[in-house]
Amino acid sequence: MERTFVMIKPDGVQRGLIGAIVERLERRGLRLVGMKLMQVSTELAEKHYAIHKGKPFYDGLIKYITSGPVVAMVWEGTKAIEVVRSTVGATNPAAAAPGTIRADFALEIGRNLIHASDGEETARFEIGLWFTDDELLSYTRDQDRWIYE
Repeated sequence: MERTFVMIKPDGVQRGLIGAIVERLERRGLRLVGMKLMQVSTELAEKHYAIHKGKPFYDGLIKYITSGPVVAMVWEGTKAIEVVRSTVGATNPAAAAPGTIRADFALEIGRNLIHASDGEETARFEIGLWFTDDELLSYTRDQDRWIYE
């Protein structure tokens, strides 16, 4: 099973969309294996977004992601990274496919509700940055036999 990191950003939390977003991912058949509501420190934000350091939007991104609580999550399933990203939709909500989280709930890139790892290496890095091994669970659900062959 593949694992991926997902974060509901401060706008998603403030708008009361935690349940709706989690529901979308659960309905796809993904299994939630780690979740926490937290206030992001500047240090953690800088590590998470280090790839963007030096870009014109970097300072604003750090200020935004530390502006309110976020929900950090790890999801598991077959092709979890691909499934999450297709469920989330394009970074620009105006270009996101109908029925995706961003198309249904967001209007602007700077307030696009959710972050999702973009590949296996990124997922491993982000999961390790946001969670300890003790905070992640492995379990099966009765419904898994109806989701996975």
